[in-house]
Amino acid sequence: MTRLLACGSLAVCLVGGLGASAPQPPVFRGVGDAVRVFVTVTDRDGRLVTTLTRDDFEVRDDGKPQPITLFDNTPQPIRLIVMLDVSGSMGGNLPLLRAAAEQLFTRLQAGDLARVGAFGREIVISPSFTRDPGELRAALPESVAGNAPTPLWRAIDEALDAFGNESGERRVILVLSDGKDSGPISFRQRFVSQAEVIDRARDRDVMVYAIGLRSRSARPAPPPIGPGDLQAMLAADLPDPGLARVAQNTGGGYTEIRFGQDLGAAFARVAEELHGQYLIGFAPLHRDGKAHKLDVRVAQRGLAPRARKSYVAPKEEKEER
Repeated sequence: MTRLLACGSLAVCLVGGLGASAPQPPVFRGVGDAVRVFVTVTDRDGRLVTTLTRDDFEVRDDGKPQPITLFDNTPQPIRLIVMLDVSGSMGGNLPLLRAAAEQLFTRLQAGDLARVGAFGREIVISPSFTRDPGELRAALPESVAGNAPTPLWRAIDEALDAFGNESGERRVILVLSDGKDSGPISFRQRFVSQAEVIDRARDRDVMVYAIGLRSRSARPAPPPIGPGDLQAMLAADLPDPGLARVAQNTGGGYTEIRFGQDLGAAFARVAEELHGQYLIGFAPLHRDGKAHKLDVRVAQRGLAPRARKSYVAPKEEKEER
């Protein structure tokens, strides 16, 4: 069953039928260095809700409600890095992966830019951001090495670095994987943990979306001998459970795809969400350069907001005497 954190069903019609009218113009925009938060809101059926106003939201900074000084519900430009698992177990999924990624590329809007990365034996990310479908298509992986590992957390860590240091960009990583993180395969590779990925994504204000895919290796697996072998085989077939936690903490979404379900619809759903989110902002309680808890709520019952769980406050510089 497909899952999207705090959403419900993924099987949603992508053109029309969402139970929401076109986004209204921005209703409130303040000034100053507000903490920006992108929020996805869905109803009980998992449908996007894009018609709320500023008064429907509440933002809590370390548990204390704060006035909303920035509100915009029009689509915001995206800098997107798509990271695709090409470990050995992905051999049977490669055609599906390529076709689904192309569906995502065709849904980029004016102002959106993307890069394509792959991780297996090596981690490779295309050299520049573009919205040209041909360039993005050419960057998609064409083969899978049969014994390639799954450097999942290191791949996301390198994608975080690939955004550069420009401020003000809306940064998103979409990662697809069918396996568990394999860790470093040599002493020269730095170990990266799931917790480190969450902290770095928070520090760099990056939203992570994740799609977990059931393994479908090109090679048939040996038959299980006993109950223990069967249990191990079923567990090995599952994506890394940490993907869901990374997505939840950074405000993204997590979807798990099983055999027979539409991977292309999952990619398209991500594009739909990114273009249907609310941008809200508030003045931070403290300007200490430290991490603080963040909680976004909506007044209407039956609606579920999804946003990042923490942020790093700006640090107030002391004047030199």
